[in-house]
Amino acid sequence: MHDLQMVDLKRQYLKIKPEIDTAIQNVIDSSAFIKGSDVGAFAGALADYLGVKHVIPCGNGTDALQITLMALDLQPGDEVITPSFTYMATVEVVALLRLKPVFVDVDPETFTMDIDKVKEAISNKTKAIIPVHLYGQSADMEPLLELAAAHHIPVIEDNAQATGSDYIFSDGRTVKTGTMGLAGTTSFFPSKTLGCFGDGGAIFTNNDSLAEKMRMVANHGQKVRYLHDIVGCNSRLDSIQAAVLGVKLKYLDDYILARRTAADFYDAAFRENEYIICPYRATYSRHVFYTYTILLKNVERDAVKQGLTARHIPSQLYYPLPCHKQPVIKTLYPTDYELPVTDMLQDRMLSLPMHTELSNEELAYICDNIIEVINRVA
Repeated sequence: MHDLQMVDLKRQYLKIKPEIDTAIQNVIDSSAFIKGSDVGAFAGALADYLGVKHVIPCGNGTDALQITLMALDLQPGDEVITPSFTYMATVEVVALLRLKPVFVDVDPETFTMDIDKVKEAISNKTKAIIPVHLYGQSADMEPLLELAAAHHIPVIEDNAQATGSDYIFSDGRTVKTGTMGLAGTTSFFPSKTLGCFGDGGAIFTNNDSLAEKMRMVANHGQKVRYLHDIVGCNSRLDSIQAAVLGVKLKYLDDYILARRTAADFYDAAFRENEYIICPYRATYSRHVFYTYTILLKNVERDAVKQGLTARHIPSQLYYPLPCHKQPVIKTLYPTDYELPVTDMLQDRMLSLPMHTELSNEELAYICDNIIEVINRVA
């Protein structure tokens, strides 16, 4: 059996090695390392896959959020509603642009933004809402979009963990996450459902004028070379990363199926265990399992993690300290928040190995040992 890893990128690469190596070599041979043809080709292919008009590649997922907020011309002090139970990048860009994050709690089953809490948080200063599609599952977008539209507030989807996931509207219409709000953003960090071999990101939108402005922001604020109309930044997806992503995009649905198959194995092993709550699968969302994150009950999470480490089984905490408790956020925005679900999750969540190459042998070994460890420490 292979050494267990949270994400095994090497085995994934080896399966498509000839295609990847050829794609990279073609970029090297062309020497078009920046803004080469692979970038445009990948953006077009991803737009087709997602069913969205515009894909704007950029340097990483954090840049994608920053560029989007910059393009909206928000002003210092404007409020942006976001969950605290997310990676810091979601909030970091809000603070960087001198906006004010307003944190809301999450649903205890899906771990995504609680729409009722969003209703309570909206004020006349609210200028954007950023739902996070967490762990591979969509936030409940239909009621959120209706709420935002009623208040004329743009919705920016943080889709870094859910590329390839579907959202199902009440009328049966199915769309890809990241394409429902005014804009969506994603990361191509190597461990993502669609990951490159370095850093990369992209923005999605169906709004023509916003797409044009976001391209300008990402390119030093210029539409015509050396003519800078707005303040921008420098954020590009390089040609080698685009070439890698162009190959891997063809296999994205296969990768998602492999993740779901591994999740099914975990579910079957843990379903009857009194100490483990398996990931909830919302009826409105098709989970892509960027992570497989369980919720432990009546057992100490850290003791379980330590027991797994002793048996060389990796696990991760996403996220041990939510954003509203981060030192920098408490310093910049000294607001007391009561987020009981977020507080509960930070102490009880544990993410298990999840990637496209997990074998049944590996999964059985992980599951057997987790159950043994839990029984020992319970």
